Amino acid sequence: GAIVVDVGAFLTLPIAPMNGDYINNKRFLVDEDADDRVAIVSFDRPMLRVGVVSDGVQSISTNLAQNTPHEPFFARFFRTLESDEALGKEDELQASLAAFLASDAVNARTDDDKTLALAIARSDSGV
Repeated sequence: GAIVVDVGAFLTLPIAPMNGDYINNKRFLVDEDADDRVAIVSFDRPMLRVGVVSDGVQSISTNLAQNTPHEPFFARFFRTLESDEALGKEDELQASLAAFLASDAVNARTDDDKTLALAIARSDSGV
């Protein structure tokens, strides 16, 4: 999968996805060689937006050749979350996201697991 963040300018992919021979190879923090593979990135500013995708969504949400996020993919989700209409509608938003991930358009591009987690900092709630 991949993690994208926005610290105030644009989305970035701070750590290139760590794939093995195949995109869906799994590596775990409890593996014996985990210390050799763990990557840590810190920012001097707060993260305003964060998106985390599983490997099944990675190919439609990132430019794998350039290790960059596909901004249009994330833009609509973040716009929705940042709108005042989103407040208090977590169940509706989750159902809408699940429908998108199960859609024919997405299924035509991947047959792997599809997970997308999003977070935003909202100045009105202090979160």
